[in-house]
Amino acid sequence: MISPEKPPEPIEPPHATRQQPSIVACLGSSSTAGKGQAFNWIIELQRRLGEGRFVFRNFGVGGDLAYNALQRLTDVIASCPKKIVVFIGGNDVLALVSAKARTFFRISKRLPRDPSPEWFRENLQTIVRRAKAETSRTTGLCSLPPIGEDPASTNHFQSELNRRIEEFRAIIRGIVQEEGTDYIPLHEAMLAQIMKSSGRAFTEFAFLPFYRDAFRTLVLRKSPDEVARINGWSFHTDGVHLNSRSGLIVADLVQKFIER
Repeated sequence: MISPEKPPEPIEPPHATRQQPSIVACLGSSSTAGKGQAFNWIIELQRRLGEGRFVFRNFGVGGDLAYNALQRLTDVIASCPKKIVVFIGGNDVLALVSAKARTFFRISKRLPRDPSPEWFRENLQTIVRRAKAETSRTTGLCSLPPIGEDPASTNHFQSELNRRIEEFRAIIRGIVQEEGTDYIPLHEAMLAQIMKSSGRAFTEFAFLPFYRDAFRTLVLRKSPDEVARINGWSFHTDGVHLNSRSGLIVADLVQKFIER
């Protein structure tokens, strides 16, 4: 007896089995926003990895402190990310070291109180805990890159920046250990490169140089690297914002985090 042939197995259309790209949400300030004099490391990562694997959502806003980033976390969570990169705190440090910066941020960012290391820790830890509770996704915290390029400076302003950056690195590291999240060692990687050939000290917070460099990039269409050369910086455009040399370090480290 000949048994009847089995009907052929249905073939799924290609689009039904195609894996959707993973969304990576990046939360931070101007170094994340990547506008003007700040190198856009997110565009660099998107170019490297392609939209078939990852799609990046940029939640960076210039001038933000950790408090402001926390206010926008709802939008980050709503993007349904697979991983979240948090790169925040440089403006918190500037506000501690410079009275001029502190006044500016207090007004422009509508801060309910003066910045402090304790408030930074509280806001960053809340970001991590909410992200873990509301998305069950992995969050990577970036340690802060140096501000200025003279780690052993005797200049009071630069030495205080160095001390505060190290203090905030320890805070970020502590949250990572407490919350069991990921650590992206940007500070360590950049500092190792700067130590090979120390550069300029960042000696004051002034508005005019930032506005001048914004004009150079947004109006004159100069790249962050061209502005860095004009200003005499190796890893920054202005002592604060990252050029491509340091921005590519960020891209390399974030890529390792999202691919593991």
